[in-house]
Amino acid sequence: MSQHTAGIAHTAQEVTGWWRDAVIYQVYPRSFADSNADGMGDLEGIRSRLPHLSDLGVDAVWLSPFYASPQADAGYDVADYRAVDPMFGSLLDAEAVIRDAHALGLRVIVDLVPNHTSDQHEWFRRALAEGPGSPLRARYHFRAGKGARGELPPNDWESVFGGPAWTRVPDGEWYLHLFAPEQPDLNWEHPAVGDEFRSILRFWLDMGVDGFRIDVAHGLVKADGLPDLGAHGRLRLLGSSDAGLPFFDQDGVHDVYRAWRPILDEYAGERIFVAEAWTPTVERTALYVRPDELHQAFNFEYLVAYWDAVELRDIIDRSLDAMRPVEAPATWVLSNHDVTRHTTRYANPSGLGTQQRVAAEPALGLRRARAATLLMLALPGSAYLYQGEELGLPDVVDLPDEVRQDPSFFRADGQDGFRDGCRVPIPWTAGGPSYGFGAGGSWLPQPEGWGALSVEAQTGVPGSTLEMYRSALATRRTHPALGAGDTVEWLQAPAGVLAFRREAAGDGDAFVCVANTTGEDVRVRVPASARILLTSLPAAEGVKAGDGAALVPADTTVWFSA
Repeated sequence: MSQHTAGIAHTAQEVTGWWRDAVIYQVYPRSFADSNADGMGDLEGIRSRLPHLSDLGVDAVWLSPFYASPQADAGYDVADYRAVDPMFGSLLDAEAVIRDAHALGLRVIVDLVPNHTSDQHEWFRRALAEGPGSPLRARYHFRAGKGARGELPPNDWESVFGGPAWTRVPDGEWYLHLFAPEQPDLNWEHPAVGDEFRSILRFWLDMGVDGFRIDVAHGLVKADGLPDLGAHGRLRLLGSSDAGLPFFDQDGVHDVYRAWRPILDEYAGERIFVAEAWTPTVERTALYVRPDELHQAFNFEYLVAYWDAVELRDIIDRSLDAMRPVEAPATWVLSNHDVTRHTTRYANPSGLGTQQRVAAEPALGLRRARAATLLMLALPGSAYLYQGEELGLPDVVDLPDEVRQDPSFFRADGQDGFRDGCRVPIPWTAGGPSYGFGAGGSWLPQPEGWGALSVEAQTGVPGSTLEMYRSALATRRTHPALGAGDTVEWLQAPAGVLAFRREAAGDGDAFVCVANTTGEDVRVRVPASARILLTSLPAAEGVKAGDGAALVPADTTVWFSA
């Protein structure tokens, strides 16, 4: 097999559109599995646990960064895009993960970080050493400062992590970093930057990866002249509704992706791009997935939504409407490595979005999280899962300050500063050192009682969250009405309830999803022929169906075949 067919074995003629309904599982490498007892997850640990993902029923795995890095921001500060950091293993280990995943029928997507490098990247180190006017400095955003002696930053931009977006170097110039000072922003107007990243794409495609998740995909191009923002206030990456920011969602960024798309199209097996693009509207997000650009973009409006039927229906409709004209699938996601886990976000009576960290009612949070998962997996398009959500893991909200590593925690008014809580290593066994994460400890402490949520403790247990996920993914894979598509047929339902129908192609059974977001049991009309496929309750006894109606308990989602 040639390098250009090193992914999942398909010929160029065997176009499957696999990504249009794929369920993709995010692995955060440092917190997934530790093979060498150093307390840090690694590639060999990931490789050893791939059968879990195959058994779960996902289609692909997305790996957060494992590149050579000083780890100032958990690997999102890359020093060498063609090397594996020794803490995670080697390039041979990366090849082994890709090879074993493919053998299990899993595709592999890797993170790409094109907005910024590490300050330890060779380019940036040479730029500092060579001084003002250096050709290497032109690959970043170096500027003279304002004020009589250049003592003030070049403009008023602030870092997403808090504080100024500029750092002054000893020779007096300033450089731009929209994130941590250790993450200088690249200048995508410089041709060498584009050349380098096209080469990086080919390096990993030749190794066999099936795609790339593009970090800060909306941030590469800055407005001409780097104009002042003008209105101070908290800059947030997550859930920001600000439009017209001079450093995010500039129209010029689309030229970058149009130059990238032909590279992927050269490779067999339908390799894909996924955009992390925080934009003001889903309509702006749709611009990233036009036919000659990227394949998917995360639906962050859905992620930050409350557990509220009116808001959820509005976002579902607008998402499907926005993606339909560009012929891209909608995507759905509830948790990732940057936000509080949805089990914790929903653990309060109001069902708040991303900023809710206090698990006021943990049992309520888990009940709603399970219901939200079945609603998400019933929608047309592609879904993303974050490691540990299949176990119902909550955020760890009481980590001591001395163990935290999120860079925004150490900077005033940054990106919430509490992302460590969703990054605690996941439990695999009911007991033992670090609950099976590794033979030693873990880089962030796991809570007592974590073992009861482990893969071992939940496997084969009827009604467990893990078994609900396995059943849901198996049903999604086999039911003819589930998966790809671009529309739902909304059914009449009481206030606080979402009910929709999806038709199967041909003569297959139709599918009906009912999600009750209220705190009360609700009677809902369903087709007379409806039979229960799956419920988010630990047991289906609480759902009463018959005579064209179903009694759906509070904060519960039910799947029917009709």
